[in-house]
Amino acid sequence: MAKRENKRKVELDFQKEAERQKRKERAIKKAKEVIEEKEINENIIEGRNPVLEAFESKITVEKILVSKGDTKGSIIKVMSIAKEKGIPVIEVDRRKLDEISNTPNHQGVVAYITPYRYVEVADILKIAEDREEKPFVLILDEIQDPHNLGSIIRTAELSGVHGVIIPKRRSIGVNTTVFKTSAGAVNHMAIAKVTNLARVIDELKDAGIFVYGADMEGDSKSYNTNFEGGVGLVIGNEGKGISRLVREKCDGIVSIPMVGKVNSLNASVAAGILMYEVMKTRIAGKK
Repeated sequence: MAKRENKRKVELDFQKEAERQKRKERAIKKAKEVIEEKEINENIIEGRNPVLEAFESKITVEKILVSKGDTKGSIIKVMSIAKEKGIPVIEVDRRKLDEISNTPNHQGVVAYITPYRYVEVADILKIAEDREEKPFVLILDEIQDPHNLGSIIRTAELSGVHGVIIPKRRSIGVNTTVFKTSAGAVNHMAIAKVTNLARVIDELKDAGIFVYGADMEGDSKSYNTNFEGGVGLVIGNEGKGISRLVREKCDGIVSIPMVGKVNSLNASVAAGILMYEVMKTRIAGKK
């Protein structure tokens, strides 16, 4: 009898633990979904090193919020530099930082910054018109790594891109890391943030722009593609690539030939290769 009771107790404990684990997994999944759906507040920078980097960039830091009583380690340096620069430092409850930050990794410090000024898609087309050039537009479909975005913007500025278009949700925007990685190119590149990429692609097509998506399963190789005329180049997410709806909106899908054993490229590298293919076509057309 005792053995049966012990066995039953073990089974119940196992079931309870399994159910507890399932609840935990559901809670984590729900939290991730909330973060993904949340529109990122680009008026803040969070984390000790990012805030310290912001002090050295062209970003204007308006005020600093620090967790009350948290005055150890690099947070002292943050507060000291802020004081030297005349930036207000406000101590708040840590729960306040949890509420306003974009991620749970604020490390007890959040900086409010002067937001980056985005443009409209029409402004990008006007830039091409003023230069008397066919539009060359880069469309980034949910790029989430700020280093990738910064590198892409840097190459875009060097290869004659008139403007970059990014979505408002599930995409990194212009922050201190992007500023730093772009090596200042952000200051010379028109960037538009839009609600619906698919709708914008339709608008670009109506303006006579041929939209190409980048994908390993492309209809044509990049070196054989005719990039004359107005060009819209779509670069997809680092992991998922181009979303289904955006892909369906593209006029053509272009692939980059690869001969090695690794069958994929970093998003910024792929973008760079294709941007230079477009630039090469345009340079050749001027001769």
